[in-house]
Amino acid sequence: MPVHWLVAFIDRPEASFAAATDFWLEVTGSTLSSFRGEHKEFATILPPEGDAYLRVQRVTDGPGGSHLDLLVDDMTAMAAHAQRLGARPVRELADVIVMHSPAGFAFCLASHNAESSRPGPVSLGAGPHTIVDQLCIDVPRTRFESECAFWTELTGWPLRPGSRPEFSYLERPPAMPLRLLLQRTDIAAPGARALAHLDLACDDATAAAAVHEELGAEVLARHEHWITMKDPAGVAYCLTRRNPDTGRLTSP
Repeated sequence: MPVHWLVAFIDRPEASFAAATDFWLEVTGSTLSSFRGEHKEFATILPPEGDAYLRVQRVTDGPGGSHLDLLVDDMTAMAAHAQRLGARPVRELADVIVMHSPAGFAFCLASHNAESSRPGPVSLGAGPHTIVDQLCIDVPRTRFESECAFWTELTGWPLRPGSRPEFSYLERPPAMPLRLLLQRTDIAAPGARALAHLDLACDDATAAAAVHEELGAEVLARHEHWITMKDPAGVAYCLTRRNPDTGRLTSP
C-alpha cells in the first residue's frame, strides 16, 4: 500500500486566515485555487511548476497549525493498515478518512490523482531560493519511539538519524515533495499530543528571514541550522540551512 504523494495543510484561524494565506502565497511564489469544502474552507496552493502539495484551510477551533494528507490508491485498506499500527479513526467522509496517529497527530487519507511532479525552489525576488519541503512532527518524548515506528511502517520509508539526537527523518522517494521529520520534544504532560510545523529549505536562511519579515513574519529564535519564525497568524515555522534542491544540510 504505497503512499504516492503528500499534501501539507496550512491550518489557520478565521481572524488571521486571509493574512496568512497571502503570506504563504508570497513566499512560495504561488497562486490560489478556488475554495472548496462544505463551508468553502480550503483551497490549494498552486505552484509555478509541478504538482500541488500545499493547501490552506480555515479552522474554527484553536490557534491553527498543520496536518498531513497521504494520497493512496485505496483509502479504506490504508486506514485498516494504519489502525493495525496503532492509529485511531476520527471520521470518514466520501473523499477523505480522518485519523490520529498513536501520538495524536491529525492526518488524512485521500485518493491519489496521478500527482508525481515535485515543484522546485522559488526565488524571493532577487534574493534567496527557498522551498517548503519538510513537515516536522513534534512528538512528546514519551511517545517518540512508537511514533517513529508508526510512520516508518505506514509509509514503508526507512528511518534515518537527523542532524541532532532529538531528530529522526523518513527517507522519502526522490519525487516526493515533502520530507517527514520527527522531533522529540521535552513535553511529557499526560495527554500531550503530537503537533506539526512546516520547514523551508533555504540557500540563505538569514536573507530569507529578512524577506519573510518584510512580508509580515517575525523572527522568534536563531539557531545554528535553522531560524524559527512566526507567520502573520502567529504560527511557528522554520527556515532551515538545507540545500533547496537536495534537502541536505549546508554550513551556516
